[in-house]
This record gives sequence, structure tokens and C-alpha cells, in this order.
Amino acid sequence: MKSSRIAELLKTRPATNGCWALYLEASINQQQPELGLAIAKKLAKRAVDRNKLKRLSRELIKSPAFGSKRDCVVKLRQAIGKNTQGKLRKHEQNTLRERLMELVHAAN
Repeated sequence: MKSSRIAELLKTRPATNGCWALYLEASINQQQPELGLAIAKKLAKRAVDRNKLKRLSRELIKSPAFGSKRDCVVKLRQAIGKNTQGKLRKHEQNTLRERLMELVHAAN
């Protein structure tokens, strides 16, 4: 997804919960919906953690359960690792996965 399209989607009203924001809009290119990910370094300090969150997001959005034909931008809204010196632990990763799944199902 091009940065201009991501910027355009970020101007729309997102579906949100405490951890995530999900921006959805009808796909301009009707063949395949696109996915954009915004995991800020300010919120997830370690590259390993940002990459894990991106993989987790891609996995959920591209799953058949999502089944949307809309362009989507997933944005992290809450800093991770507050109690673990900035590191993403398994418990927190599972919580973030559950919260994103709730948001994805609510958006459909």
C-alpha cells in the first residue's frame, strides 16, 4: 500500500479499542484489498517486538475469518512492555492478539 493511500485512510474514523485502531475503507483497486501497518517505534521500542506485532496483524487480517474486501490500516495505539522494561512478553502478546481479533470481528 502506498503512503498516500495510508495517509488517506488515516483521515477516516477508525474502529478502536484501547490497544488498536482499525481503519477500513472500500478498496480502490477492486482486485485485491491492501493492508497497511503502523507500529510506531515510540510504542514498541524493540524491532523484534514491532516485527512480531506486524506478523500477528497480517495473520489475523489475512485470515478467512476477516473476509473483507476493503483496504485496511492497523495501528498500534498503546505502548507495550510497561512492566517488562519495554519487552513484549507472551502474556501481553496474547492479550494484544485477542484485542485485535475482537476489533476485527466487530468491524465485519
